[in-house]
Order: sequence, then C-alpha cells, then structure tokens
Amino acid sequence: MILLNLLAAPLGLIIWTSVAFIIVLVLLKKLAWKPILNTLQERNDFIDKSLKSAEEAKAQMGQLKSDNEKLLAEARVEREKMLKEARETKESIIADAKKTAASEGDRIINSAREEIEKEKAKAMSDIKTQVAALSIDIAEKVLRSELSNKDKQAEIVEEHLKQSQLS
Repeated sequence: MILLNLLAAPLGLIIWTSVAFIIVLVLLKKLAWKPILNTLQERNDFIDKSLKSAEEAKAQMGQLKSDNEKLLAEARVEREKMLKEARETKESIIADAKKTAASEGDRIINSAREEIEKEKAKAMSDIKTQVAALSIDIAEKVLRSELSNKDKQAEIVEEHLKQSQLS
C-alpha cells in the first residue's frame, strides 16, 4: 500500500509538472538547441574540412616523395654518366700521353743514334786522316834514312829497274 501511495500522484501535480516540462522544453528549443546544434554542425564541418585538408596534404606529400625519388634516380643516372665520361676521358688522355711519350722517346732515340753515327763517322774520318798523316811521316822518315846512304840508293834503283824489266 505504501508503495501504491508513492506511485500514485495527484492529477494536478502531473499536469503542472507536464506544463513546466513543456515550457522548459520550448525554451530550450528556442534558446539553447539551435545554438548547440549550430555549434555542433560548425564543428562537424571544421573536422570534415580538416580531414580533407589532411588527405590532400598526404596526397601532395606522396606526390612530392615520388617526385623526389624520380629526381634522385635521374641524378644518380646523370652522375654515373658523368663518371663514365670522366673515366673515358681519363683513359683517352692517358693513352694519348703514352702514344706521345712513346713517339717522342723513339724520336729522341733515333736522333741520338743518328748523332752517334755522325760522331762515329767523324771519328773514323779523323782516325783515317791521322793514320794517313802518320803513315806519310813514317814513310818519309824511312825514305830519308834509306836515301841518306848512297850505296842503299843505288841498290834501291837497281832493284826497281830489275822489277820493271821482269814485268
């Protein structure tokens, strides 16, 4: 029974409570619900914009990363090309220097050989001249010593005459 008394409310109280509730509900709807719903909608729009901006930024970052990787790959290819050209140029310069050095060495060796041959020929000519001069001096001395003696002169003349008659 007590339980029923607690649950049973007088009709006037129920009506006045209902009227007060409806008034509070109408006031809330006019004064509070619109600003609250507008604020929630603005926040929802801001979050949507932020998410779209984040997705766009992510897409741009992905594109930039892709572009950077492409540029790095092109730079690597260009670097390798330049290194290859540098190696080829280096090898070409070394080969040309070797050829030039070899031809210059051969030219110097040939020039030295020619100079040696000239000096050798000159020395041989000088030696022949000196030998001829010495031979003439020796023959002159021998003839003087042999011709200074009159008996020997007569002998030499007779010998030459005999030889010319025999021939």
